[in-house]
Amino acid sequence: MCRHLAYLGEPATLASLVLEPEHGLLAQSYAPADMRGGGTINADGHGTGWYPPGSTTPVRVRSASPLWSDTSYAALAGTTTSGAVLAAVRSATVGMPVTATAAAPFTDGRWLFSHNGVVRGWPESLADAAAALPVTDLMTLDAPTDAALLWAVVRRGLADGADPADLLARVCADTERTAPGSRLNLLLTDGTTIWATAWRHALAVRVGPGCVTVASEPTHAFPDWTRVPDRHLVVARPGHHESHDLVLQRQFGVW
Repeated sequence: MCRHLAYLGEPATLASLVLEPEHGLLAQSYAPADMRGGGTINADGHGTGWYPPGSTTPVRVRSASPLWSDTSYAALAGTTTSGAVLAAVRSATVGMPVTATAAAPFTDGRWLFSHNGVVRGWPESLADAAAALPVTDLMTLDAPTDAALLWAVVRRGLADGADPADLLARVCADTERTAPGSRLNLLLTDGTTIWATAWRHALAVRVGPGCVTVASEPTHAFPDWTRVPDRHLVVARPGHHESHDLVLQRQFGVW
């Protein structure tokens, strides 16, 4: 079911965000605390995207190896600094490939994206969503996985000018309609704002002075983490976050 994290704030090393916290993504790769029956470890790859100082276009590294065994990433993470990061560790759904290109984050232009969860009935349940995409979008999928297809849908919506919060809400609702019971924690950033959904899976937010972290699981035992309720969407910026009830918003026609 994977685990992911996004951070915005003062520049920090990738190691301090991903590897060093007592329950950071490194710990969550071999000892996750809240998988909710979706596997026991996250050993099927990892990835990190970050925005270099002064750049609006992220850099990304991905691997099919477990995070705990990737010594080259540890060396990179200790010397790379950024104020905007999205990282993930992967637990592949049975039948889906274990390759570097299947690991989040996915990226296009200024965007970084991750999916923590599973689409039930894949691939038939997303056939209509795939059919609505341009053929070239399907030809350039990173991998034949549910997460990569969801990213293609999100990427097309962003290219068409959709509001990110509105778009993620609609993708969750549309996917739930054709693939009921799916887990759809989506995480998106452009380096200035984080958008995230909690849909049948764990999500938490920590806001500090001039920073914010959104993660599948709290990375520290600090008391200032806020658990995000199910079927909610988070919009977060350094020092601030807001949460929206996706079901209520849908009922009143907002999304």
